Amino acid sequence: MKATHPGRSLQALGLFLLLGSAWLSACGNDDPSPGPVNTGRPCDAVEACYPNVAEGELLGEAECLDRVEGGYCTHHCTQDADCCAAKGECEGSHPEVCGPFESTGEMYCFLSCEGEDFAGTDATDSDVYCQTYAGPAFHCRSTGGGSENRKVCVP
Repeated sequence: MKATHPGRSLQALGLFLLLGSAWLSACGNDDPSPGPVNTGRPCDAVEACYPNVAEGELLGEAECLDRVEGGYCTHHCTQDADCCAAKGECEGSHPEVCGPFESTGEMYCFLSCEGEDFAGTDATDSDVYCQTYAGPAFHCRSTGGGSENRKVCVP
């Protein structure tokens, strides 16, 4: 009959648990983006948009775009300077652009993923930039509004 060594079994189990927990903690993003706070925030209705901005401060009417999966908080604009113009509208240093949205003929503020906007970050491409800043479901695409298209982060 072979003798067992309880101390060795416990050591092996401890080593297994230690290595397993180290492996699990190395997987995934340790600092996932909470997602957009204002522009790009998911919405069912416009009332969910821009909670940190005083009413009447946006340079354009707020809107919840239902043509974007999960809804997309934005507001009307005529130029890039209209985006991030209100106090509390934009948090952090992630730029927004004013662009046409699909065939609506309307101009809205969007989270930008144009080349110069993510060039100074650790992102390897525009999709990685959108996923890192805006959230895992976001990717970079054209606004689809004709000759004034912009590259923006949307889910």
